[in-house]
Amino acid sequence: GVGAGILRHPFQLLWTSSSFAPGVALQTATFHAAQSVLRYLLPDLISEPAKFILGTPRFLVFIAPECSGMEGIGLILLFTAVWLWYFRNESRFPHAFLLIPCALLGVWLLNVVRIAAIVLIGNAGQPDIAMVGFHSQAGWIAFTAVALGFSMAARKISWVRREPDHTVPADPTTGVAEKGESAATSAYLVPFLAILAASFVSRAASGSFEWFYPLRLVAGAIAVAYFRKEYRLFDWRSGWQAPVAGAFVFLVWIGPSLWWRGAAVNPLTELSPAMRIAWLAVHLVASITVVPLAEELAFRGYLARRVLSRDFDLVSYSNLTPLAIGISSLAFGLLQGQHWFQGIVAGIVYAVLVKQRGRLGEAIIAHATTNLLVSAWVLVRGDWWLW
Repeated sequence: GVGAGILRHPFQLLWTSSSFAPGVALQTATFHAAQSVLRYLLPDLISEPAKFILGTPRFLVFIAPECSGMEGIGLILLFTAVWLWYFRNESRFPHAFLLIPCALLGVWLLNVVRIAAIVLIGNAGQPDIAMVGFHSQAGWIAFTAVALGFSMAARKISWVRREPDHTVPADPTTGVAEKGESAATSAYLVPFLAILAASFVSRAASGSFEWFYPLRLVAGAIAVAYFRKEYRLFDWRSGWQAPVAGAFVFLVWIGPSLWWRGAAVNPLTELSPAMRIAWLAVHLVASITVVPLAEELAFRGYLARRVLSRDFDLVSYSNLTPLAIGISSLAFGLLQGQHWFQGIVAGIVYAVLVKQRGRLGEAIIAHATTNLLVSAWVLVRGDWWLW
């Protein structure tokens, strides 16, 4: 059997049977819920409640406490608390608090579906996809879906929202109505969100290697093309400082590989030469075009300025504050997974460059330079773990 619950997580001890009893209760509830779902789909279902083992003769999983939804519940609880605090002036209390248990229940139910899907995928003869790609990404897909649903409900349901979503009454002295979120928000965020959604899908459908990476390029390119008219108004110029900053970030990024090397096995050897070249070409094109463009629009273009003002598009890049740079860089770093430290450093370097030069094009060129150099390093050295 394959253990669905065998994860190495720094907070695992918070909810083991010996240290956190509620985790065991959640484990039991999750097991029986998944069992109820699978009972109608798998006639040869194997269920061992005492050992929390569930599956079929072809594929068995162990539902550990840390895989029973506690992590997702914790993340959603943090997200909803931060959201309601940030939008406290636009939310009606205590009404808005009722959305929190709905969100927690939603993420738990999606985790039950995730476990059932893992068993179904593994039983269908794809254990690698079930335990590597889908196992890890389905949780993030569920979190994203619930977070998006919560934010939409908080802003659209009049019972929990203090003011209408579109405008508030006009100022009697000026006759001008206060606007909601800037109309430019979509142009800055949609390309990144499209690539993020595509990455969830491609990773969930892959095993230990992301074979469907080209979905990111397609999704990002479509989003960028859709907003091409808005982008024509941006200042895309950059100077020599941009590639220099990008090269510096590259050195930071590869630093760990100088004394420690991850998996040296080239997963592309399973492909034919033509497919291998095609995959590498797509990865290279995406990493130096749509990926740096989308990420800089989202983190330096939107988030760093949105911290300062709702009308972020009117904020000059030269006015970025240390707080704005810090928040956007931290968010960008956390997105990089195991490379989180290098990601935070990269975010700071790109943001400082934008502040000094006063235009987003600098960060995009610096980011593209970093990705190009990292790609070259991976191809020459074989440090595939950097991708």
